[in-house]
Amino acid sequence: MVATWLISHPACLDHDTGPGHPENADRLRVILNALSAPRFAGLARHEAERATIEQLARVHERGYVQRILADIPEEGLRNLDPDTVVSPASGEAALRAAGAACQAVDAVVSREADRVFCAVRPPGHHAEPARAMGFCLFNNIAVAAAHARAAHGLHRIAVVDFDVHHGNGTEAMLAGREGFLYASTHQCPLFPGTGRRQDNRESSLYNVPLVAGCDSELFRTHFHNEIVTALSRFEPELILISAGFDAHAMDPLAGLALTEEDYAWATEELAAVADYCSGGRIVSTLEGGYDPRALAASAAAHVGALMG
Repeated sequence: MVATWLISHPACLDHDTGPGHPENADRLRVILNALSAPRFAGLARHEAERATIEQLARVHERGYVQRILADIPEEGLRNLDPDTVVSPASGEAALRAAGAACQAVDAVVSREADRVFCAVRPPGHHAEPARAMGFCLFNNIAVAAAHARAAHGLHRIAVVDFDVHHGNGTEAMLAGREGFLYASTHQCPLFPGTGRRQDNRESSLYNVPLVAGCDSELFRTHFHNEIVTALSRFEPELILISAGFDAHAMDPLAGLALTEEDYAWATEELAAVADYCSGGRIVSTLEGGYDPRALAASAAAHVGALMG
């Protein structure tokens, strides 16, 4: 069994998005409950550190970071856009979510851990350099990628995103920057309307749009033939995963037909590449997933596969 960490923080449960919002604290509760099962006793559990302004400003405009933190209300709820809601605890939660991703990078580079799953919220992959959107405030996975470069000098860093929604923010931050690869499977057409195959760039950007109704067989074919092949060519020193579980057949916000077994399989595929190219180093952070039962089962399958 590889050394696997779970990083989370109670502040992530205090981020209140209001009644009926799909991105709510129960999402994290069901995951943490699933990961309390005996088969996960080997997970090393750590509390998330807080991201610094410097870490966030590597991918976000500094003024944006300051505005987001200033916009956190002292009481009640505030909409940053029709989908993205903040409450008094949201700033701390967002700092802990991004900080967890940086902490995870530090752990795998220093060999304290081989693989890390960050069970945090708010999610991040829709957050753009100067814009919150799609439930996201700071782009946790892009912050982690930039941290791996700035703090540890890694030259080839790959982000793989299997959330059902395209990570427009991550693409905006990383695609085209030397030494970074962003690869995404996502339903298309669907929010946020980005992720076209024609935007792809050799060795930098691989968008793999999937049609509504895509099942396990079709997903696995695309994932192996395109994502895994691109990763193997790129030979990353570190693999980062935007782990959204909303492509599950039970998810209410999309229309793909994956199962929790598909997430275990995809994780095993990525682990095989990591074992070959990067000494097994993987950092994964939670993105979407909005059916409680499917989310818990899928996250458990993912973490089980990370543990080996």
